[in-house]
Formats: sequence, C-alpha cells, structure tokens
Amino acid sequence: MTKSVILGVIGSDAHVVGITILEQALEAAGFDVVNLGVQTSQEEFVEAASANDAEAVLVSSLYGHAKQDCEGFHQRIADADLDVTTYIGGNLAVGQDDFEETRKFFREIGFDRVFDSETDPEEAIEALRADLDIHSTEQESQTVSA
Repeated sequence: MTKSVILGVIGSDAHVVGITILEQALEAAGFDVVNLGVQTSQEEFVEAASANDAEAVLVSSLYGHAKQDCEGFHQRIADADLDVTTYIGGNLAVGQDDFEETRKFFREIGFDRVFDSETDPEEAIEALRADLDIHSTEQESQTVSA
C-alpha cells in the first residue's frame, strides 16, 4: 500500500528547490506525493491531508519565519480530526544559532520530527519509513541522492 504524503513550503516563503528535491526523492522511494508548492497556507496543508487521506505532512521553510507561520498549525490538524505524522525542515528561525533549541521549540508545538537545512533527503525518508512503520515488503527500499 502506497503511503500518501503532503509536501509544501509554508507561509510567504517562495523557496522551491528544496521541496522539489524532496518530492523527487520521496517519489523514488515509493511514496505518493502531493506537492502543494510554495507560499502554502496552513489551511491548504490541512485540506490536502484530508482530501488525500495522507499519512504525513512535511512542511518546509527556508526564510526563517516558520515559528510565526506554524503558530496554531497542529490545532488546525486536530480540529480537522486528522491523524498525521508531521515533519518540518529548513532554515526555521532568523539568526538560528543553536539548532537544538529550534528543534525543541518545534517538537513542543507538535512536530514529530524537525530537520535543519543541511539534512539529506534520505535521512528524512528513513525517518518517515520508521514513523509510518513501513517495512521493505511494503515499499522498495531505494537509496536516493540529491
């Protein structure tokens, strides 16, 4: 069974390269990817997750304002009665000096995994496989390099 994931860049951020690479890597790994593109609202993520019976929502942000853009995000997911795994990655905070503090903040507001902008797509894919309990018999295990 193919797992559906929603991917997009939240808020006013228009950085597209990272999600394009991630989309290709996820598809090569056997996921059904719905790429919402850039400048995606919280509502669009929630609507897409609901409409596509998604297993996971992957949020990207590179312009440093993810804290503001993600305020109330998990409440919207709960209000929509969705049971999805949520990831966020990128350059998440302006002047981000200590990524562990940034990771802690996003974990506290509900994200299951938090990645910095240097994360290899394969690392996120392996985490997703583990979190969604995907075994090699369900999807082909492929190594993807970006």
